Amino acid sequence: MEIFGDTATVYRDFAREAVGSPCFEAWADGVADDPEVLAWLQTLPPRKRQANLVFAAARWHGVPAPGPYAGLRDALLGDDGTIRGTILERSTQTNEVGRLACLERAFAMIRNNKPGHTVALLEVGASAGLCLFPDRYSYRWHLPGGGTIETDIESDMDAPLLECRITSGEPTGAVLAPVTWRAGIDLSPVDVTDDEAVRWLQTLVWPEQEERRERLRAAVEIARSHPPYLVRGDLFEELPALMAQAPVQATLIVFHSAVIAYLEAADRERFASMMAGLVADGECHWVSNEGPRVLPGLVPEGVDVPFGRFVMAIDGRPVALTHGHGAEADWLADPYR
Repeated sequence: MEIFGDTATVYRDFAREAVGSPCFEAWADGVADDPEVLAWLQTLPPRKRQANLVFAAARWHGVPAPGPYAGLRDALLGDDGTIRGTILERSTQTNEVGRLACLERAFAMIRNNKPGHTVALLEVGASAGLCLFPDRYSYRWHLPGGGTIETDIESDMDAPLLECRITSGEPTGAVLAPVTWRAGIDLSPVDVTDDEAVRWLQTLVWPEQEERRERLRAAVEIARSHPPYLVRGDLFEELPALMAQAPVQATLIVFHSAVIAYLEAADRERFASMMAGLVADGECHWVSNEGPRVLPGLVPEGVDVPFGRFVMAIDGRPVALTHGHGAEADWLADPYR
């Protein structure tokens, strides 16, 4: 996922990523071949030209999806400023909880020999904090040779099931330690008790993907049962102070998924350097799950990352190539071996 660069190229790439939504594939290809719409997009700030944001804003204001590209085109070129206003005001913040099928394994791999080992989770770019509840889901990993690995949880509510197909390797069988603290940072945190804010998150889910919409509804209900602690602000400014609030007896894991792509290139490097320093100083563990062009230093040497895959790493060491929404993973290594 890359949101910066030549606009036509970004939309062509999005069309390839939007497998599972024929509507968005057609819309993105249509935009990439449409000089007038590309010119309209060029009037927006670079970070606001991204396909999912533009498409969601159009849908928010009544453009049917699934629906023909002509409907999107007419709405954008005939916009009286209403769609533009929504694009400028809002952002893409779904933070697909399906990714927890991969992230939960990374959290479980982080080992600590303290008696009564517990985990504190701090998410960078947390949106509504939906990914801060890995312990509220059940998981099923489908293995390459057949068979599954499954986990379940003890809970007073039905635990939604997250599934992931392992296309190579095998995830660890480690058990996630109890999560005793969870918090997040976001420029514009989403309040899960705000129905309109939740409706925007639902609009960001691609057309034809009802399974993802149902997963989002379940995630919102989980978060509403224990609303997460979210801090508004810039990650560089807020992260140190928020880390200091984590319980000293818990193992602190700072994590993010499909977030650092929203930083400019220099800030991506600055962030990676900052996190590497915090890990080296023993301040936290770091779980990253980003596109290979976003944090290229985390791409395994000699590995050609397939289009649409993220690189998931622990403390800067790659452990898996993951599907953007957590549906598949190529498992690489356990960094503790």
